[in-house]
Amino acid sequence: MSAGKVWLVGAGPGDPELITLKAARLLALADVVLCDDLVGDEILAHVRPGARVIPVGKRGGCRSTPQDFIERLMISEARSGRCVVRLKGGDPLMFGRGGEECDALRAAGIECEVVNGVTAGLAAAASLGIALTHRGVCHGAIFVTGHEKEGRDTDWRALAATGLPLVIYMGVTRSAAIRSALLEAGMPASMPVAVVAHATLPDEITLATSLGELAGDLEAAGIASPAVIIVGELAARSAARSLPARRAQGRRLPR
Repeated sequence: MSAGKVWLVGAGPGDPELITLKAARLLALADVVLCDDLVGDEILAHVRPGARVIPVGKRGGCRSTPQDFIERLMISEARSGRCVVRLKGGDPLMFGRGGEECDALRAAGIECEVVNGVTAGLAAAASLGIALTHRGVCHGAIFVTGHEKEGRDTDWRALAATGLPLVIYMGVTRSAAIRSALLEAGMPASMPVAVVAHATLPDEITLATSLGELAGDLEAAGIASPAVIIVGELAARSAARSLPARRAQGRRLPR
């Protein structure tokens, strides 16, 4: 691991056994680790003794670390000759602002490399037993955020027109608006929906519902972020149960 380099590393969806071997190796070599709020202690256990771990979390509705501060800190640490790991939940380039961080580092002349992680959308689908590209059933899926950048509105009508399942990140707080937009786009209220909160973790919650009942069932089940919402006929194939929501019971393999 070269000095003065930044690695954008995906920590995966939460289960510490789903971190990659490369991610674990880099954490053991890093001088500084800038970690997201959703990264668990079992993953941080890979960090070598003596390395600095700096929380730079971002959570909807909570106090968050400004993005420009994170970028300045990465650049400063790398210019000081340190090996820096920017540790992000899921995959760094999937709704994690990893692209912005790569741009900032390259503009500053700092070498950076991305280490992929298992993204929450895929982990959530797997937890439900859903194959997002099931042969003969679906030829693709759309990954979309429910938390748009200010001034930019998602074209839910265009997404609905594709007929592809929608895998929605960060959509719980806007579930009522998303439901209304998809209904206005012509999607039926009976369209199956599956939800997974805390995918792959022992406190995972899954919920089977319909588009028309989505917002109310989320509230009734007490589901909050982080959660993934899957909208589409494929959701009817899920292992999620209708209300009350199912909580996973210890998903890890015996040691």
